[in-house]
Order: sequence, then structure tokens, then C-alpha cells
Amino acid sequence: MNESRAPGTKAARQALIVSLLQAADVRSQVELAQRLESSGFAVTQGTLSRDLVDVGAVRVRAKDGGLAYALVDNDGGGDTQAATHKLTKLTQELLLSAEGSANIAVLRTPAGAAQYFASAVDRAAWDDVLGTIAGDDTVMVVTRDPAGGAAMADALLALAQEGNHGRRHE
Repeated sequence: MNESRAPGTKAARQALIVSLLQAADVRSQVELAQRLESSGFAVTQGTLSRDLVDVGAVRVRAKDGGLAYALVDNDGGGDTQAATHKLTKLTQELLLSAEGSANIAVLRTPAGAAQYFASAVDRAAWDDVLGTIAGDDTVMVVTRDPAGGAAMADALLALAQEGNHGRRHE
């Protein structure tokens, strides 16, 4: 029997949190921690709190009047400054390389991280980005400028450098 398994990474854990919050009402961090543990992720309360902030989860009124966690939609005029901050953190953690051609920037990430990274690019809502397409370890960012691919690659590499001032990144 083949059982699907996820790596024990922060990105995989946060992707599972998003999936769990989208699938059903989750009333508390204790309940969420139990669901994560049953999927192979044991987390502390502190880690879970940070993960909820990172994925944009907040407590809202559920249909039955109780409180449940829900994901905040940053695409429709949400806090793009927070989304850009998150993108900066993710470029430092996940961006392996970036290269531009015409209006496309091709980004490489660790295996399994591309869709998560593309979502962060989308949520940052940069005017220059027309959209993203993600595979397993590659993200294609399409820019509005017909010659903007190289500039987009450079901008994302610069974000990755913000936390790595002492290292040269090629």
C-alpha cells in the first residue's frame, strides 16, 4: 500500500495547515496540533502560532456562531506589505536561483516548494507580475513588461540577499 508522505519541512507543515483549514472548521490550536500530529507533524504551541501567522490564518465567526480559524485572502486588497515581508523571508529560505528571459523569470526552489513559493509571489501583488505557474521545483513568473523577466529575477535575488549581506549569491 502506497501512503503519501510529506517531508518534515516548515513549507510542507504550513501547506498542510492551509489544507486542513480549508477542509474543515478548526476551532483551536490544540485541535489543529492534533490534526497535524496525526499527519506526522508534532509541533509546539509557539511553532504553531508562528505558522498560523505565516499562512495568514485568523479566528473568525463560523456559521454556527463559534470561532474557527480561516485564511485571510491577501489577493483582494489585503496587507500587501505583510505579504511582501513573507515573500522576502521565503526568498531567503527557498529561492535557489533566478534567471530571466523576455517577460519570464524562471525560479528554482527545493523539490516540493514551488507552488508554495509561487503563492507567496502572487499574494505580494506586485504590479509588475502578471501571474505565476508552478511545478514541483520551478516557478515561472510572467511579467507585464515584455522585457521584464531579467529585472524580476534580479528583484527576487535582491530580496534573498536582504538577509544574507555577508554572502555573495549568484
